[in-house]
Formats: sequence, C-alpha cells, structure tokens
Amino acid sequence: MNGRRIRIKDIAEKAGVSIGTVDRVLHNRGEVKADTKQRILKIARELNYQPNIAAQALKSPTAYRIAILIPQSYGDNLFWDQHPVGIQKAVEAVQPYTVQTRFYRYEMYNTSDFEAKTNEIREWNPRGVIFAPIMKKESDTFCHQLDDANIPYVFIDTFINNTNCLAFLGEDAFQSGRVAASLIDMGISRDKDILIVNTAKNLENTEHLNSRNQGFLSYFMDAGINIGKKISIEIPTAQADVVSNVLDPIFNQSNNIGAILVSSSRTYAVAEYLNQKGLREIFLVGYELFGKNVTYLQRRVIQFLIGQRPVEQAEKAFKKLFDYLTFNTIPEKKEFQPIDIINAENMGLF
Repeated sequence: MNGRRIRIKDIAEKAGVSIGTVDRVLHNRGEVKADTKQRILKIARELNYQPNIAAQALKSPTAYRIAILIPQSYGDNLFWDQHPVGIQKAVEAVQPYTVQTRFYRYEMYNTSDFEAKTNEIREWNPRGVIFAPIMKKESDTFCHQLDDANIPYVFIDTFINNTNCLAFLGEDAFQSGRVAASLIDMGISRDKDILIVNTAKNLENTEHLNSRNQGFLSYFMDAGINIGKKISIEIPTAQADVVSNVLDPIFNQSNNIGAILVSSSRTYAVAEYLNQKGLREIFLVGYELFGKNVTYLQRRVIQFLIGQRPVEQAEKAFKKLFDYLTFNTIPEKKEFQPIDIINAENMGLF
C-alpha cells in the first residue's frame, strides 16, 4: 500500500471487522469465529503484514507451550524419530526464549490412540500445536477442536484441505508420486506390470499415501512409456509373515511384474521379501533414508529412495509457529520441502 508499513487498522478495514478483532487474531488471544479468523489471516498475508518485531522482542519473553503430535516409531521404521531432532534444534535456536515442548506419540493408524492423545493435548492447553495429520477424518476433527480453542496449528508431512492450519511443511505428495513413477518408467520394460504396495490399515483415510498414488498413476496417463498393468494392494503391517501372505499369491499368479513402488517409508519390508525370494530383478522404489532402507539400498535390492528431509521439516515447522506466537509473523500457507532422490551411488551425500 504505497510502500508504507501495513497497520492492523488497514487489515481491519479490508476485512470489515474491528481493530480489536484483528488484534485478537494476530496476537492469538480471545475467541474469534473460525471463518473470520481465516479471512483476517488471508488478508494479512496478501498485504504482507509485518509486525513491529523490534518492539515485540523488547517485551519480557513468556513461556511458550508447544505440543507435538506425531506417530510412534516402532521396529525398523525410524522415520518418526527424526522429527524430534529437528524440534530440539529449533528450540535451542530461539533461546533465551523459554519454550516448553511436549511430545505426544500415537500408534500409527490406531484411531482410538490418536483421539486419546488429542484429548491429552487439549487438557494441557498449549499455545500452539505441530502435528502430522496422517488419519484424515480424525485429524479433521482435531483441527475443529483447536479452532474452537483458538490454538494455532502447523501441519508436517501431510496436508489436509479445508482446514485453518497456520502452515504446512512437507513434500508435495502428488508430485512426489510422479517422481517415483518417472524413476520406475526409466528402469523397466514398457510392457512390464507395476505393483503399488501401500503399507496402511486404511488407505482411504491416509491422505499423503493417496496423494502419492494419484500422482504416480497420473504420470502414466500423460507422460509415461510403460503400458503394463498398475496393480494397487494394501498390506496392513510390515511384519514378514503378513507381507509374504499378501505378496506370495501375486507372484505365484504372475511373472510379469517388473517394478514395485512402496508408497510409505516401510520399503524395507518389501525389500526383505524380494531378497529372501531371490527376486532381485524387481525394480524397487520407496521412501525415506533410514535403518534397513539404507541397508537394502546399499545391497541394491532397493534401486531408489525418495527422501523428504524430516529433520529440516520439523525445524522449519517449529520456527513458523514460534514466529507467529512471538512476533505475529504470518507465514506462507504451504512450504513444500525439496525431495531427495537417493540411490546406492549418492547415498553418502545425505
């Protein structure tokens, strides 16, 4: 607006609300209707509102309570142990501000456990929440509860549409699926079939896996060379006997499968199966560089892993939430993280 600093008054006039309402939204205090809050935040972003940070920094820092809700790591799946490392780095970076973080780890795909943890968070009454909304339906409910309590929240790993999240940090899951498709398309014959393995108990309710799958299939609809069948299956757990029970009938019935995409970080479970069965000619692509995934990448049972930098993801998510709580800085709604394409030749760089 003519190069001058945008004021709260300017936002209020454009939003058609009082200055006090804008002040409550930007300073995260008092109750404001969800739709009004979203409109004010949108206008603040459009006007590139920047608070007087110097004045804010002179105030005595208060203790900021931030809750982090992420899945448990278990067995060989160490992906979700990376995010606390990023959070800790971010907390250390904002000293001398006092930040109290509390982690709530829920069992993956266990809706009852997820809901129990969200209830615990609401009882703790944090200033803000960072969470991975893996299960769409239950996460949507939690978002409404946080909106009602006027608690800002940032998504990591997965984005859910039609929510009032302050920001999202993670990969573009749809484009990530297309990247995986392009790698496989270059690695197999055009007439070979492709198996898409989803290690999930309820794929329909798992937003990021659905988006990856949609991106993967879209590639073959408009850019891919491969004309083979695309076969999508679900495996509820990464346990070896469960994986075998699902995959054995498929390979017994068909000898035309040339590649497998594992849409989650549990690529090692399928790699173990292929290794044990001597199916080393299968072109295997999956996600995340850790643990047994690294081992099977080194052995070239896995050809490519796609990584989304979880430590950096969590660190940036914390900073966006902290800057909003402390300086009223309005972040961009989505910040897509770069994805890494890793094979046995370049894995030492990551």
